[in-house]
Amino acid sequence: MGVINLTPDSFSDGGLFNDPQAAYAQAQLLHSQGAEIIDIGAESTKPGAERIEVFEEQRRLLPVLTELAEVVDLSVDTMNASTAEIALSMGARYINDVSGGLADADMHKVMAGAEAHYIISHWRGHSKEMYREADYQDIASEVVSEIKKQVDSAVSAGVDPNKIIVDPGLGFAKDMGQNWELVARLDRLKELEMPILVGHSRKRFLASALDPEFLEMDNQRRDLATAVLTALLMQHSLWGIRVHNVQASMDAINLVEQLGKFD
Repeated sequence: MGVINLTPDSFSDGGLFNDPQAAYAQAQLLHSQGAEIIDIGAESTKPGAERIEVFEEQRRLLPVLTELAEVVDLSVDTMNASTAEIALSMGARYINDVSGGLADADMHKVMAGAEAHYIISHWRGHSKEMYREADYQDIASEVVSEIKKQVDSAVSAGVDPNKIIVDPGLGFAKDMGQNWELVARLDRLKELEMPILVGHSRKRFLASALDPEFLEMDNQRRDLATAVLTALLMQHSLWGIRVHNVQASMDAINLVEQLGKFD
């Protein structure tokens, strides 16, 4: 899954793809490098980000949706039910809700009966306050339990369980050490018996492992760290990974697969 942010303030590529033609060209590039799905979002969820109005999210998103929906398998990253509903009507095949339905009580109703897949992430609050909620006794158990609660809520609302994908929500309401512990215990998510998506790309916990004093490192180093972790994650039976630099992660995947031929 290749990522395109349609925002002026996203942490790694804010402002680069606001123009629909620039976003379209980036989608073509990521697809040519091996992305099977393109994930577009118009609201930043970086730590400390301010929320935007729904109309502003849609203003940024809809022109790009129009360009891409008939060309690639499209995922829309949104916490807003009304945006998801429009995206579905325009051909989006995935709704990637980082809140798992907690941010908008209508999201599960919108997804009920939809042909699209629904990605439910672990989440404990919006960007401005999420780190206040980073308190765990057993992070893997609590993440699994909290995702399951949202999955059950979605299914109760009519969402087809065969259309649900789960995401551990790396970087959301988790400090640096908690993210690494969750990565190390990722197999616990298999208890949910659902496809697993991991979005680790360019996140602060990767930078912290390379240089704890310099978290604002450039994307080139973050992409290398992302690709290395992608290779390590291949020991798990993941449905997918969500990355900004598709080529780097595809290279890592190809190297691991090549080595695997001689096991």
